[in-house]
Amino acid sequence: MPDAAAPRDAAQSQNTAGGAAADRADAARTAQARAAAEEAALLSLPAVDPDATAAYGDHPDQVIDFYAPRTGAGAVPGEAPGSAPLVVVLHGGAWRAPYDRRHITPFADFLARRGFAVANVEYRRGGASAAQTAGGADAGPVAGRWPDTFDDVAAALDALPALVREALPRADPRRTVLTGHSAGGQLALWAAARHVLPADAPWRTDRPVPLRGVVALAPIADFEVAGKLGVCGGAALQLLGGADGFAARRAYADPALLLPTGIATTVVQGRSDVEVPQAVAESYTEAAAKAGEVVGLTLLGEVGHFPLIDPAADACAVVAEEIAQLAW
Repeated sequence: MPDAAAPRDAAQSQNTAGGAAADRADAARTAQARAAAEEAALLSLPAVDPDATAAYGDHPDQVIDFYAPRTGAGAVPGEAPGSAPLVVVLHGGAWRAPYDRRHITPFADFLARRGFAVANVEYRRGGASAAQTAGGADAGPVAGRWPDTFDDVAAALDALPALVREALPRADPRRTVLTGHSAGGQLALWAAARHVLPADAPWRTDRPVPLRGVVALAPIADFEVAGKLGVCGGAALQLLGGADGFAARRAYADPALLLPTGIATTVVQGRSDVEVPQAVAESYTEAAAKAGEVVGLTLLGEVGHFPLIDPAADACAVVAEEIAQLAW
């Protein structure tokens, strides 16, 4: 008599596999919908005008917005001039032109209301591709401008001490913390590692930048892993000029290759982040450990990409506390 059990078992196995695949697809759709809602919530917040703006170059994007520490909740009553820690903010947006510093101004204001002096740095980002300019297919803006994006971040930080003395007299540059979100997280980690750049890098410094530390928020901190995961549509590859430039330029830009820095560093990452997944942050901290450096990794459950810089989200308060741990 034929054995009917084997076909039944195979059918059950197929049904189970199909059900699991459907569950994964549903979970992915839910995660994407949640991410879209979180992004919309952040981008719907009204921009907060700065107390002052100063240029560090001639290009319209070479500017820094300054937010003085507020005297409200979280500020230090009667603080003397030069007593507030300085937080330097580098915004994200996949190094692409449509995302400028305006979307992170509520976060800058949030930090100012907690007693920090804040410098919100703008920098040149990628615009239309050559194909788009020539009337070709619209694939969206290119990520970054090589080497302009890095030129700007280096120039901004070099100019910052003098600009801060004028714009933020209550700031204490000796207590400076760098923070950045997403692509800005990469730039923050990179800026803190200029002293370990290759010897022929134009941005290399002879000694570490005087910082209390870096708090990188969901940073694109390992270009190889980010590429494998397709983070932000291959933004890291575009940042370095595409496939032709990636291998040669990666040593000058990828935080995972610029270790150890000797500077206190914390990475804050949402476990539910589908824009820059947790694996990218974990790969960076593992690379740091292999280089003999301990990098803190704060993982936040049920938190995606954008709540880290949304003042209405609990995750944003966690970020402020991580900054305070280094600054105060």
